[in-house]
Parts: sequence; structure tokens; C-alpha cells
Amino acid sequence: MKLSIVIPIYNEEENIPPLYGRVTEALAGTGIDYELILVDDGSSDGSFPLLRQIAERDSRVKVIRFRRNFGQTAAMAAGFDAARGEVVVPMDGDLQNDPADIPMLLSKINEGYDVVSGWRKDRQDTFINRRLPSIIANGLISRMTGVHLHDYGCTLKAYRREVLDGVNLYGEMHRFVPALASQVGARVTELPVRHHPRLHGTSKYGISRTMRVVLDLMTVKFLLAYSTKPIQLFGKWGIYTLFAGFLSGGATLYFKFFEHINMNRNPLLILTAFLLFMGVQFIVLGLLGELNARTYYEAQGKPIYVIRERINVGDRGPGTGDRENRKDL
Repeated sequence: MKLSIVIPIYNEEENIPPLYGRVTEALAGTGIDYELILVDDGSSDGSFPLLRQIAERDSRVKVIRFRRNFGQTAAMAAGFDAARGEVVVPMDGDLQNDPADIPMLLSKINEGYDVVSGWRKDRQDTFINRRLPSIIANGLISRMTGVHLHDYGCTLKAYRREVLDGVNLYGEMHRFVPALASQVGARVTELPVRHHPRLHGTSKYGISRTMRVVLDLMTVKFLLAYSTKPIQLFGKWGIYTLFAGFLSGGATLYFKFFEHINMNRNPLLILTAFLLFMGVQFIVLGLLGELNARTYYEAQGKPIYVIRERINVGDRGPGTGDRENRKDL
């Protein structure tokens, strides 16, 4: 198996037949072996009977059905876990992504990239509640992660299998996979792709999703910068807070002895106690984080590095996450 296409489905009854047709048409003349993994994310319409019918006719189609709606990230994670291809391509099930762009993404992968992210350069969505929040979010994500992409929200991407093997998805994390992949040295690039207006059904996403994305961005920033050294984050703020507490305490003593202001009437005394307490709390939190980080990595035998390849070096243990021989499509 060379290629796995993963498509989350949630109440897309009218889109499923043309979606399947366009995927098969896009790959028919390429000669690429592929599997199509359709994940039914707890649909309440007639989506699953249609998926079953397609799977019974075409052995390349794999269907996964959730007991209830778990969300797009969970559906993608299930598809990634089931994928057997050397390259994995996720896309939306609403026909706004164009399957005809898949060969173009694969061609870019074959140039040596590990992640090719689609860019909906001419996005066919409303400006106020879809495009404007996306522009703001993409700028914020690019700045905080250091991986500059125009369109993190585009589902249509191409990943080498080994990149996804080391990524666990939670919350709304599927959009941050390029940033997480860059943490382990993956080569990431971006490619303009087509985007079509939705013809059937209704969108499942709105402006309320922005808050969840911001919260997940905080998690990703911590994972990228401090997952193996939490004391560097919390300890730093602990030292700053203790220093501010000592300054506040010094000012309190100055006012007592030189300005004759009683300490119990000076609000700086309360501020001093608060800052000193918070400084100690930050440092203790950092030490606890260090213990948790060591437990996480050492209990699983998981190294804090990822090797791309070895030359004349034997493999002394599992968990290195490397791929010695990389094959193109």
C-alpha cells in the first residue's frame, strides 16, 4: 500500500457519492495503489448505509464507525491509526477540498518533503465568521510555533507515515500536526490548492471554534518549547516573581523606617507576601513538571530525540522513531 486517504464524515449523506467518485477519478490514471479510509463520526443521517454500500463494492474502501460524535480530530486519529500507506492524505468530506489536488501533493512529497500543507489561497467561505478568524488564527499560530503557514486550517495535507507515528492527537490538535512534525525535524512546505463552495449540507464549524483553537495553541507552544524542560518555563517565572517580591518587601521596609508608615497600613506588605508565595509555587510546579516529564519519557523508554537515518551504527533499542530507507511513490 502506497497511499492512504483519510476522510472524516459527519452527516454528509448528499456529499458521499460524489466524493467517492471524485477521489477514484482523481487517482484512476496515476497508477498509485491507495486505500480510502472513511470515518463516520457518529452521523445521524443516512451517511453510514451509503459508506457500507461503497465498501461492499470497492475493497479499497475502509469504513470506521464511531458510537457517537467525537469530533474531527478523533476521526482523523482513528483514520491515521488504521492507515497502512507510506503517505497519508487527510481531507474534508464536504467536497470543498478537491481530490484532484492529491497527485500534486504527492509530487511535492517526492521532492523530499515530509509534510505538504494545502493553502486555500482562493477560499470560498464567508469572510466575517470563517475567513477573518482563520487569518488571525493562522498569523498567531505561525508566530508562536515558528512554522509559518498561510492556512493551518486546511484539512487537505500530505504526511509521510513516519511523521504521524510520533504524533498523538487531542482536542483540536489535527491542525497543528505540521508544527508538531517540525519539532522532530520534518521538512514542511505549503502548496496552493483549490477550494470549492459547499453545495450540500451545512458547515459543522463556526466562530466559537476559535476559542478551542487558542487553548490548544497554548498546549502546542508548551509541547514545542518546554515539554522536556518545564522548569525552564515555570522556574523562570518563579525567579521573576520572587525578585519582584523582594523589591516589594524592600520598599515596605523603606516606608517603615524612613517614611514612618506602619507595615500593617501599607498594601505593599500584602503584595510582598503574595509575590513570594507565587514565586515558590512556580518553582515547585516546575520541579513537579520535571518529574512528570522524566516519568513520561523513561517509563516508555521514549528518547527525547528522533533519528532520521544511521550509517554504520547498529540499533541498540526500540523507540528511536527513525526510518533508514525512505521510498518515494
